[in-house]
Amino acid sequence: MESQDRRPPTGIKVVIVGAGFAGLCAAIECDRKGHSVTLLEKVKEMKPLGDLISFGSNTGPVFERWGNVMETLEPLLYKSPGINYFEWNGPYVTRQNWHAEKNWGRSISGHRGEIHLVVLRYALARGIDIRFGQNVTGYFETEDAAGVVSNEVRITGDIVLAAECVKSPGRKIVLGFDDPPKPSGYAVYRAWYDSQRLADNDLTKHLVINGDTHSGWIGRDCHFLATSLKNGKDFSWVMTHKDNANIDEDWQFPGKVEDVLDELSGWDPVVHALVKATPPDCLVDYKLVFRDPLPTFVSKRGRIALIGDAAHPFLPTSIQGASQAIEDGVTIAVCLEKAGRDSVVEALRTYEAIRYERVHRIQMTGVTTREQWHKADWDAIRKNPESLHIKREAWMLNFDCEAHAYDVYDATAAKLQQATSVSATEDVKDFSDFEISATPIATQKPVEVQ
Repeated sequence: MESQDRRPPTGIKVVIVGAGFAGLCAAIECDRKGHSVTLLEKVKEMKPLGDLISFGSNTGPVFERWGNVMETLEPLLYKSPGINYFEWNGPYVTRQNWHAEKNWGRSISGHRGEIHLVVLRYALARGIDIRFGQNVTGYFETEDAAGVVSNEVRITGDIVLAAECVKSPGRKIVLGFDDPPKPSGYAVYRAWYDSQRLADNDLTKHLVINGDTHSGWIGRDCHFLATSLKNGKDFSWVMTHKDNANIDEDWQFPGKVEDVLDELSGWDPVVHALVKATPPDCLVDYKLVFRDPLPTFVSKRGRIALIGDAAHPFLPTSIQGASQAIEDGVTIAVCLEKAGRDSVVEALRTYEAIRYERVHRIQMTGVTTREQWHKADWDAIRKNPESLHIKREAWMLNFDCEAHAYDVYDATAAKLQQATSVSATEDVKDFSDFEISATPIATQKPVEVQ
């Protein structure tokens, strides 16, 4: 085990279910704060699956605190300084640069599976107890402990964090009822492949032969984003479009190139070339679903908490789902450290109060960005092309979740204690007055990056 930054042991035992980014971050951050961690993962072996994922500048500082993780990630990451926007049928509209965000922190974008493996190996190098092949079939809690049944064995800790994504069984014990997904009316085609065939095509070679690029084509009820990475070696594209198909819990399927081309009839020939170059086994059809905002992230007895997508699933157009999962893990680790073992229930309820309003406000940006593009007024955009730019706001991105949690913990916990003395329980929580901050970040006016 390599040398680590780790606080003295707190005696707090944390059980985490799910080794995605939310679970891994919570495990690493809890280990850093001196808590004992057991992380349970269903798959027997982690493989580098998926495609493009992005972490905003609000979580770059977290990665930079994790040993040599950033150094290892560096050659894998997207490095384009901005994105070029086009009308759906080809005309260039505007360019949005990311330069201003560098003053807020490091952004991280790359292949989900590759980034995930780097973080997983770092967690293992820390000596965190990560157990693979674990089938968690039940959650339980008492006044004094919480745990899960995994592979027919009871595993008990002081708290349990359910990080099994949007399908998490932990949602039922927290909510007290099943919460099935609903169709969102949209779906996403996603692809990732080697870019050599694009370099050999005169229509597409400009996207890959001169390093990393980022391009977006915007149409009615549809947008198509294309990215080259690793100095143009790898290529990724995603297309969000209307889709009213009924879905159940299994909403990811192999995609068909011909179906995508049908959706893109009349679009820019460059877009058609990118789709035609996609190997059949590299295309996924992902049905976007939504769930109503949860009334709570924490169970009735206060020892089981939802984190990441289990608590708050995001639309891809938010570009913040992964970052908010990281913020959850950091915030919980700080709250447990501040509360101590005798007050872990206070810690989880304070985590919820700190995160609730911020995370739901950011969730809504996924809808507003999609509507901004899909219902674009092109006459107005031609007069003001920058109106097509994604809103990259300082309150969201210029934010250090660790410093924020330390700053607001005491005041937030005190407010919760005061509220509890007035009303022992409420069916739906209102955290609108819990935005307590020692810094002006949360009150800054939105900033548009040009």
